[in-house]
Amino acid sequence: MSEKQAAFIPYTGLSYTPEESLERSKVFYQMMDKRRTLRHFSDRPVAKETIEQIIMTASSAPSGAHKQPWTFCIVSDPNIKAEIRKAAEKEEYENYHGRMSEEWLDDLIPFGTDWHKPFLEIAPYLIVVFKKAYDIIDGEKQKNYYVNESVGIAAGFLLAAIHQAGLVSLTHTPSPMNFLQKVLKRPANERAFLLIPVGYPAEYAKVPDICRKPLDQVAVFYESISA
Repeated sequence: MSEKQAAFIPYTGLSYTPEESLERSKVFYQMMDKRRTLRHFSDRPVAKETIEQIIMTASSAPSGAHKQPWTFCIVSDPNIKAEIRKAAEKEEYENYHGRMSEEWLDDLIPFGTDWHKPFLEIAPYLIVVFKKAYDIIDGEKQKNYYVNESVGIAAGFLLAAIHQAGLVSLTHTPSPMNFLQKVLKRPANERAFLLIPVGYPAEYAKVPDICRKPLDQVAVFYESISA
């Protein structure tokens, strides 16, 4: 066995009957189908321990060569949140006043969005997901693999964990996001991937009346056909 080869241990996974699996898949889908992107947050506090467990769930995601090329920065300091909002709104103003195409702006009309981002200060937590193109170990660069794919999967785990905990979130991507690396003083090998406010919904919160695509529009099954 190579010195680098991992030791292998017996796998003990979850085990259900086909009927139990079906029922659990239905329940999970019904729960996740209630997840919505929200822009109206309450300033109601969220327990730090809850956020910690959510982060650990996200960090359980698979990654290329098990490099786990992510850093989750959790911001609750009001001063830092205010600084992030100021920088994000500066970029978003430019987006809404020249960077975005007319088609893009037209597609956003149903959602009532603009460059104002008050939720960045109101939400009790901001989770900034950073991706790492490489690691620095003992002063040397070590390449990471499938970074975008790995961090994207971890972000999906993160959103599911947030929802499962009874909290709401918004996948915010002010572009460009370089200011987050500067504000949070992150190292050169990290790049901002997502900015996610997390908290409870405001009492007046509303979401657009929209529907998700049905199964036949999002999936194609390739099955053998009996003669």
